[in-house]
Amino acid sequence: MADPDRSQQLLADAIRGALADAIRSAGRTVRFRAGHVLFVEGDLPERVFILEEGWAILSVAGEEGKEVVLGIVGPGDLLGEVSIFDDGTRSATATTLSDLVATVAPTSTLRDAANDIVLARGMITILIARLRNADRQRSEFATVSTPGRVARRLLELCERFGEPTPEGLRITLQLSQEQLANWCGASREATVKALSSLRARGIVSTSRRTVLITDLAALRRQAYGRV
Repeated sequence: MADPDRSQQLLADAIRGALADAIRSAGRTVRFRAGHVLFVEGDLPERVFILEEGWAILSVAGEEGKEVVLGIVGPGDLLGEVSIFDDGTRSATATTLSDLVATVAPTSTLRDAANDIVLARGMITILIARLRNADRQRSEFATVSTPGRVARRLLELCERFGEPTPEGLRITLQLSQEQLANWCGASREATVKALSSLRARGIVSTSRRTVLITDLAALRRQAYGRV
């Protein structure tokens, strides 16, 4: 009997691939420098992006203008798809964390693709996954300690973008401690303390813009409270 979770994952991958093909067929390759703002919260949605190389951070303006980090996106991720379902403005700001290569196409490209019922359902599935992730993060802020939240964010980066090395899984990312703290919903001081604890216990090692996960099992235990 087929594994239903595996079947759903294969379907999701196929839909993302079809959406990426639609954008690439209508778009052009553009290179952006680190620190470039792809779009700003409140902008009119004119373009969609497929990230080919590099990283970007999604954020919104919180109280007193403080940056609230929603997530990190990287190769293969789609940006701007929310705009095809209404005529509203951008719901977040996207800023490159590194030099980045993306395929950029008009928003109408995805609106045309949405005429295909399978692709339309796929887009809705992607949006629902993002909403569930946002709900999960809000719950974490109230129920999970700062060390646990830091571990979960590192685990998320590791599982999505970690590079296997003989020493462990390496995450190379232009993410500042302040941005990591904002993503975790914690102060910079508490985030630094959590990272120091992980280093002292031999779970991670850090250098400038690089985190090496040396004990993945221990990081999972930290992330989900079984320490």
